[in-house]
Amino acid sequence: MLYLVGLGPGDEGTMTQDAIAAIQDAEVIVGYKTYTNLIKHLIEGKELIRTGMCKELERCEAAIEAAKSGKKVALVSSGDVGVYGMAGPVFEIIARDHLDLEVKVVAGVTSSVASAAMIGCPLMHDFCHISLSDLLTPWDLIEKRVRMAADADFVICFYNPRSKGRPDHLQKAFELMSPFKRPETPVGIVKAAGRAKEDMWLTTLAEIDYSVVGMTSMVIVGNKSTYRYKDYIITPRGYMV
Repeated sequence: MLYLVGLGPGDEGTMTQDAIAAIQDAEVIVGYKTYTNLIKHLIEGKELIRTGMCKELERCEAAIEAAKSGKKVALVSSGDVGVYGMAGPVFEIIARDHLDLEVKVVAGVTSSVASAAMIGCPLMHDFCHISLSDLLTPWDLIEKRVRMAADADFVICFYNPRSKGRPDHLQKAFELMSPFKRPETPVGIVKAAGRAKEDMWLTTLAEIDYSVVGMTSMVIVGNKSTYRYKDYIITPRGYMV
């Protein structure tokens, strides 16, 4: 059995009961060091396979090999395992190698949902996720997606918005959106949602301070009807309130 487990944003309070049950049932835990550290109290005494950053395929291969040996294995990922997580490469390997392996995907709370809950209800209408990391996706394709999502007036949740290696990607994305979104469009920035260094800022498309945004940040940009009330960002669904 191979469990693919979404841990949520980091706090056990936002983990699903299914995720906790899968971890408890597993004999082997496989994951990125930062993620396994979040659940240390749940995995004591279990076999642990950990790797550092940029070792995603190695983790997937290790989890599959352990499961093939007959062990119950939980491959853990932050947020939802199927949203920029480990479910994709695992299933790709299984399909590539024509493996007959029992797999259970355990859903988790993804960063956009956890962050939206902290700032009100910005995702009440149609929204999309766009990762600004060009490690696996060409930048020209990312630019196209940003322009088209802004033109279609989606609320946009930016994953992987800014890092030392990509300090200007978020600013470029905001410049691409500017012909389609008002300067006063509300923007919410949530850092490390559900973790010890959690923080948040409410700003606008024109006034954003890019320097507060990092790799653990979620940036949510409203649509044309989104507005701010006190410390909340609200996107109307269309009910006659």
